[in-house]
Order: sequence, then C-alpha cells, then structure tokens
Amino acid sequence: MKRLYRMEPPVVRIAAKSGMDAGLQSSARIAIIITGLLATLAALDFGQAFLAPVCLAVVTGLMASPVASALERFIPASLAAATVVILFLALIGSAVALFSMPLSIWTERLPEIWHEMQRHLLDWRTVFDTLGGVQEQIRTIAGGKAQMTVDIADTSTVQEIATLAPALMAQIVLFLASLYFFLATRHSIRISVLSLCFSRRSRLRTARMFRDAEWFVSRYLLSITVINAGLGAATACAMWLLDVPQPYLWGMLAFSLNYVVYIGPAAMAVILLGVGLATWDSPPAIFLPMGAYLTLNLIEAQFVTPQVIGRSVTLNPFFVFLSLSFWIWIWGPAGGLLAVPFLLIAYAVIRNALPVQTGSAATDQKSGKKN
Repeated sequence: MKRLYRMEPPVVRIAAKSGMDAGLQSSARIAIIITGLLATLAALDFGQAFLAPVCLAVVTGLMASPVASALERFIPASLAAATVVILFLALIGSAVALFSMPLSIWTERLPEIWHEMQRHLLDWRTVFDTLGGVQEQIRTIAGGKAQMTVDIADTSTVQEIATLAPALMAQIVLFLASLYFFLATRHSIRISVLSLCFSRRSRLRTARMFRDAEWFVSRYLLSITVINAGLGAATACAMWLLDVPQPYLWGMLAFSLNYVVYIGPAAMAVILLGVGLATWDSPPAIFLPMGAYLTLNLIEAQFVTPQVIGRSVTLNPFFVFLSLSFWIWIWGPAGGLLAVPFLLIAYAVIRNALPVQTGSAATDQKSGKKN
C-alpha cells in the first residue's frame, strides 16, 4: 500500500506535463496554419501579374478541352491546341471590332449623360438642400468645419495607358501561351500526377478529381455561355423595341458582364440607367432600359440558370458570394471571372477526397474492381 501511495504523485505530474505538451502542440499547429494562410494570401497578391493569366488560361483550357479532344481525333494534340487558340483569338478580335465603334460613340456622349444626370438631380434640389442644411448643422454642433473641399488629382489618361500597355500585352501573351501549352500537354500532366499516386485507390480518386473538375468547369462555362448568349439576344431585342440606339451593343455588354455573377448585372443596370438619361427626358422613360434588363436578368437568374446548371451541380449562394468577394479582393476583375470555376474545382476535389462516397464514385469503384 505504501508503494502505491508513493507512485501517485509522479503519475499526476506526468499526466499534467503530457496535457501541457498536447496544448502546446495544438497551439503550434494553429500558428503554423495561420502563418501558412497569411503567406498564401501574400503570394497570391504579390504574384497576381503572373498567376491570374495562368489560372485564367487553365480555366479556359478546361472549358475548351471538349473541343480540343474532338479535334485530336483527326489532328495531333499540338495542332489541335493551336487551332483552339486561333479560334479563341478570332472570337476576341471579332468582339473587339464589334464593340469599338459604338463604344467610342457613347464615350463621346459621356459629358452629355453627366449633364442630363445633373439636370435631373437639380429637380430634387430641395431635398438635397434640406439634407445639406442638416449636415451643416451637425458639423456646427460637432465643432467641425461646414465647408468640405475636394482635391482632384490632375492625371494624364494617355500617360496611364502608355504605362499600363506593356504590362497588359505581357499578360495577354502569357495567357495565350499558357492556354496553348495546357491544351497540348493536359493528358501528359494528368498521367504525371497519377504516376505520383502509389496505391490503386488513390489513383482512382485522383483520376475522378481530374474528370469531375474538367466536367464541372466545362459544363458550367459552356452552359453559362449559352445562357448569356440568350440573355444578350433578349436584351438586344428589348432595347430595339424600346428604340434605344445601338441595341446590339447592349446585348453584347449583357452577354459579357453576366459572366461575373452579382457584380456584372449590377454594372449593366447602372450603364443602362445612363443610357436612359441620354435617350429620354421624362423620369418614367429613363428607367425603361434598366427595368427591362433587370426583368430579363431576374428570369435568367431565377428560372433558366437553375434549370440548366442546377441539374449537374448546385452551389450554395453564400459560398459563391464569399468566393466572388475573395477573388475580386485578391485579383480584381480577373478574380471575378475565376471565382465560380475555382469553387467548382474545389467542389470536385472535396467530393472525391472525402471518404464518404457518392453514388457515381461508388459505381466507378465497382466498375474498376470488375476490370
């Protein structure tokens, strides 16, 4: 009994020491994770000029991979990749040619739009004067100055364009080169990654990750392209019925901006509000182009897109919003284009990496066992 009594204090001290060591190890792991996340954010921000074009090329290559695979049945992979890049350049060149002339006309009318906006705002001068008086009283009570000065920096647009043009051209060249090499070598990249997997089960999961990521991204982008084309055509028809000048321009803008969820439609609505200000004088007619577009966008977002895309994969709107906000914060407009494809790739990875198998994964594993 005495020996047992003497053994208790060392056991208690060892247990306390082991608990303290476990707590220190957990704290160290959390610190390492936080440090890694901060380092990743810094790397993404610092490497935007390189990473954004490359990632955009990879996502575009995933969308164009079905086309490249169809061409590879008749021609070599390198020639099929070059053909896809040339077709992509032709589409971009045609869009720029169609956009340039009407956009230049409306750019010249920007002072007129601004003058019309000021004129309509003057109609509500009484409301703004009242708000200005209240603001002045609040500033006087708070002991601040009632007068507010705004300094506008005098910058040269030509100088800014001359400064940004070389960097923009370098990013375009990097995007096209990355797109070509990704399409030409995508099969060898997949084989190289699969060769790193030692077990048969890990190879099957990795192969399913590649398959699902390519299928989700290509299906999403191709489907959203068809949906955006329909929205653009409907917007152009609506602008034509409303007698808005250059209706095809607003259709093409609706088609292009709808790739950036949430922000693109909001920007399109603001643009059409300016078009209404430049086209009509009466307040009800001013809001007709914007109202027509928002109605079409509501139909597209609530009925058409869920029916077409929701059958293959359903993304939580909250995660879509978080992804969009994060990537726009990191990479700007390019991040807005990549937000949803990145979320789809993450979904494909998590879907196959987790031990819980879906029906398709279980079916694939059964078929692999039979083979």
